[in-house]
Amino acid sequence: MGDTAPDFEARTTRGMVRLSSYRGRWIVFFSHPADFTPVCTTEFVGLAKAQDRFEAMDCALLGLSVDSLYAHAAWAKAIRDQFDVEIGFPIVEDPSMAIARAYGMLDEAAQDSSAVRAAYFIDPEGVIQAITHYPMSVGRSVDEMVRMVAALQAAASGDRLTPEGWRPGEPMLLPPSSDAEGDDWFCRAAP
Repeated sequence: MGDTAPDFEARTTRGMVRLSSYRGRWIVFFSHPADFTPVCTTEFVGLAKAQDRFEAMDCALLGLSVDSLYAHAAWAKAIRDQFDVEIGFPIVEDPSMAIARAYGMLDEAAQDSSAVRAAYFIDPEGVIQAITHYPMSVGRSVDEMVRMVAALQAAASGDRLTPEGWRPGEPMLLPPSSDAEGDDWFCRAAP
C-alpha cells in the first residue's frame, strides 16, 4: 500500500488496456484463480450486478486471471447465458503470470495461479490505497468492496477517518490532534 500500481498493457475482453489510462479515477483491480470456477463465477456475477454502484463513485472495475482471452470470452458468454448477467468490465489475460507477479499476487516460484484472489484499490493518481487477499475457498463481499471504495474516497483528504463499519452519510472521526490528551480524540465524531 502507498506504492504506485505497476503499469501494464494487456489484452482484455474489452480490447487492449493500459492501467495508466485509468488515471483520474478510482480502480478496483481484482484477480481470480481461474475462469469457470464456482466461487469466481459468483464473484463476477456480483461485481457485474454492482458495476453501476462503482461507476457512480467514478470507480472502474478491472478483472484479471491467467486464463486466455478466449477462455475469458467463453466464460463471460456462459455467465450471460446462465445468469442473464453481462460482464461489462474488462477481464485481463495474464497467461505468463507476469502481471500477477508484478503485484505480488503470486510468489516468483509459483507454477500456477492457485494463490490468486486479491483486490487492489487504486486511487486517481495510480497509488494503491488498500489490498485484500482471500483464499480460494472464500468469496469476496461485493458490498464490502463498494464500502471500501466509498470509505477510501471519504478519507482521502486526510482530515477525516472512517470508523468500523462506516457507510456513506454516517458520521466520521477527526484524526488525533497533537495537543489531545489521552483518548479524547477517539470519540470526536465529524459531521
